[in-house]
Amino acid sequence: MEIAIDRALPAAGEELRAQLEGRAEFFRGSRAVANLGPVEAGTTELMGFRDLLAACGITLDGVSGPESLGPALAELGLAYLGLAPLAEVAPLPRARAQRNVSLSESARSLVADFAGARADLAMRRTQREAAAAAGGTAAVASAGVTIPATPAAAPAGVSTLYHRGTLRGGQALHNLGNIIVIGDVNPGAELIASGDIVVFGALRGVAHAGAQGDMGARVIALELAPTQLRIATLIAAPEAPGAGPQHAYISSERIAIVSHATAELGRREVTL
Repeated sequence: MEIAIDRALPAAGEELRAQLEGRAEFFRGSRAVANLGPVEAGTTELMGFRDLLAACGITLDGVSGPESLGPALAELGLAYLGLAPLAEVAPLPRARAQRNVSLSESARSLVADFAGARADLAMRRTQREAAAAAGGTAAVASAGVTIPATPAAAPAGVSTLYHRGTLRGGQALHNLGNIIVIGDVNPGAELIASGDIVVFGALRGVAHAGAQGDMGARVIALELAPTQLRIATLIAAPEAPGAGPQHAYISSERIAIVSHATAELGRREVTL
């Protein structure tokens, strides 16, 4: 595994720690080399980076970068691999099935609609925070959450995207097909799928199933409490989550949310 670094090593290490957190078992036993490009680093910084990887079960074998790294690497028993600019680091090729995707006019408008929905969410969040500051009900904490830019069309790929780990605010998963997440989806995170969305955890971010207009798509979660829920062209923003596992689907031109525990007795429909 090659890890490309494009900023100061301590900052890059903290970002990498966040990426690896909760997925240490997946990487345990891996070996890696680090490409620092033109980034300078001292013995203490390199040692901290090596120990961070070791805590996740990853063995750092060597580092490429400026020649000044040589003495520090030798002191730590790491190989110096020479100068390798970041421009030379290429992603590993992935075999993907070729698809010809034809979108309807309504499907083409979904990306623009979704951007408008984000603006509506931001306005609602601001209103809740203002009400809380004035002594109203508590607002959902949103400090530090950045709404990502409008996503481009999802690329052709495998039919189901499987992700294990927590999605934090500002992170997004897009797939032309289904999305399965083993973990929580925090406020500010985003899931967009042309098929179904299944979350084995708490869904508290934005979820958009059937993003190409599939009215039969569903959203299923062990805890369904999204900041916004969207299926095809319909949008809902439930205020209070139901108890236990639930799934959402389109019924009578509205989004219905059904509790698995109580079946029809636990049904609650969100009027759009």
